[in-house]
Amino acid sequence: MQIKDVLLAPGAGAFFYDDQEAIRSGAIQDGFIYVGEPATPGFNSIRIPASSLSVGLVLTDDAVVWGDMMNVQYSGAGGRDLLFDTHQISDLTSRVVVPRLLDVDASRYLDACAKIFEPHEHKRLPLAIEYGVSQALLRAAAHLHRTTMAEIICSEFDLPLPTRRVPIYCQSGDAREINVDKMILKSVDVLPHGLINSRQKFGVGGQTFMEFVRWVATRTREIGRPEYHPVLHFDVYGWIGHEIGLEPQTIADFICKVADTVPDFTLNIECPADFGSTQAQIDNYARIVSILNDRGSSARIVVDERCNTLKDIRLFVEAKAAHLVQIKTPDVGSIADTARAVLLCKEHKVGAYVGGSCTETDLSARASVHISVATQADMMLAKPGMGVDEGFSIVGNEQNRLLAMLNRRQTQNENVG
Repeated sequence: MQIKDVLLAPGAGAFFYDDQEAIRSGAIQDGFIYVGEPATPGFNSIRIPASSLSVGLVLTDDAVVWGDMMNVQYSGAGGRDLLFDTHQISDLTSRVVVPRLLDVDASRYLDACAKIFEPHEHKRLPLAIEYGVSQALLRAAAHLHRTTMAEIICSEFDLPLPTRRVPIYCQSGDAREINVDKMILKSVDVLPHGLINSRQKFGVGGQTFMEFVRWVATRTREIGRPEYHPVLHFDVYGWIGHEIGLEPQTIADFICKVADTVPDFTLNIECPADFGSTQAQIDNYARIVSILNDRGSSARIVVDERCNTLKDIRLFVEAKAAHLVQIKTPDVGSIADTARAVLLCKEHKVGAYVGGSCTETDLSARASVHISVATQADMMLAKPGMGVDEGFSIVGNEQNRLLAMLNRRQTQNENVG
């Protein structure tokens, strides 16, 4: 077999793990920290530096290929896995996963993933393990076949070599105004996220949020290139529901009101409300989507919370409970399932957004680019970190390099033909 040893290396994620429940309940921000008691199991403070664990596969030619494990920023919220524990994950990987890795054909990507990610003690492996190990396996297959990770995905899923660039979405973090300016100057395709995760940022009746939406649109016209026309995408972390109630009609009315303030833009609203369970989320999001469609609104609903795994994504897209699904890569698990999720969205004519988290690493971000381009997702997140420059350059440059290689490959194939 092609894997002769496995290395583990603890590392840092690019941002922090945050206790969403404590923040939502009113924790006060003091500088960069939050003051108050944590509310989510596993957190000993509201904000914790993100940790990661790298897994390196030593191949028979002594090449080492890597993948990175981590959880998302708001671990333990919305049905997600609990806070990442490096020691616990390292121990489980060493005991259970490593022996499996040493016994698979790494040149057969999907087969290798299926064997390695079999349940352990009747339970699915932690999704962080699936995520990191599947990245390493994808790099191993690409190395063994002397090709790109995107081409491995195309081959395994019987997809044509892609030619289209995937739009990139940047997130602002709390430095909203400065980072919005950066995004506009760099002509980012989709912006700005906004991190509307507290009552202070949303405002009474949503007024603070609406003013921010109008400001972003105005600023785009003021300093952007004449032809620049981005999609406006705001993550409100359920605050529409928190502030004005959980009646779908009322939520749809509010979203239409926001969209009417920026009529020249497509408006994405991510996580307008959290209805408390996956099924309730599906039922109520489907109603909101239906109301917006009937009105011909330019606003689109993006689902995030309670739509974590491939199984969850299937339920949402079959119910038409979103216009766009954030495929949050560490929450999906195996990166092969991210590819399946994009294709599932396309099959049901629902938008596919390959997202993830600011807690990720350069390695996981680059692997996500190959999945996004190979499956031709509708958009992908600039990551890791909560700044604009680093994530945009990592994801954007990886995409440009990949498309240059794929273009050369297609030209070679045409010449041979």
